[in-house]
Amino acid sequence: MLTISDLVVRYPKANENALDRINVTINKGEFVCVLGKSGAGKSTFIRSINRLQQPTSGQILWNDVDITTLSEAKMRNVRSDIVMIFQHFNLIPRMTVFQNTLTGSFGRRSPYKNILGLFSEEEKERALKALQEVELEKHIDKRVEALSGGQKQRVGIARALLQDPKMLLGDEPVASLDPSTSRRIFEILKRIHEERELLSIINIHDVNLAKEFATRIIALRDGQLIFDGQPEEVDERMFADIYQ
Repeated sequence: MLTISDLVVRYPKANENALDRINVTINKGEFVCVLGKSGAGKSTFIRSINRLQQPTSGQILWNDVDITTLSEAKMRNVRSDIVMIFQHFNLIPRMTVFQNTLTGSFGRRSPYKNILGLFSEEEKERALKALQEVELEKHIDKRVEALSGGQKQRVGIARALLQDPKMLLGDEPVASLDPSTSRRIFEILKRIHEERELLSIINIHDVNLAKEFATRIIALRDGQLIFDGQPEEVDERMFADIYQ
């Protein structure tokens, strides 16, 4: 369970809070989409959950542990349960699909093995399984720079799966993709979410995708939570309120 209480983020020299007293509880199994126009606080919200952004005040409880109070060393252990899918993929272009996927296991390995690229057969099998989950097993030997945008994002998802996560975060993972590819990525994310019984929170601009795939929708405006409910509740009036 993820419980966020009175979460505030204010950037240095800012006149207003980027997030202003956010209160929300999200349970395992929920697939939550976060809506809001640019500057609403969506990325700050997502990045605060795994403390890529340090909150100014408030609590973030992950399985009853307040992660806002943890040292960086202890936070690294928490992050092993939490994966982030980014808009710009963050892959190594000259490495193959398989090599990029294997880097998802780096956080649980010794730096020595990472530098030398030494992987066990079990780790290689897990990487292949992850690539099968995102339907890229036929492309394992291709260099990432030769892939389409949608394929690159699927590599990013496969890499994340090697952490064996309990929570999946997505910061606009389909913003740079065309509508058809975006929908395919969400189909894959939703299937993985259900098969692995994750808690998933995804930032997205596309209201139609959110309504189709989310089990719950949250909306932010000017750093404030203005909606938290079921997808079918997001009607034209609510859409106008979110994006005014």
